[in-house]
Amino acid sequence: MKAMGISQFKAHAVEILAQMAKTKENIVITKRGKPLARVIPYRDLNATPKPGKLADTLVFEKDIISPLGEEMWEACS
Repeated sequence: MKAMGISQFKAHAVEILAQMAKTKENIVITKRGKPLARVIPYRDLNATPKPGKLADTLVFEKDIISPLGEEMWEACS
């Protein structure tokens, strides 16, 4: 989390907010070295999360013993 003085934030607010939209990083605004406010990027709480890159790479099997049968499963271990 970055921290910056209130005068710097005021002078460059548009650029800082545009950068925050890209990086999703919080910023703490300080006044005379003391924290005054935290600016956080907007996040839509009602949006469905996007699946990750590996979302479709795993296959979940319900029963891993039955395809071999219990006798073969015991022999394999």
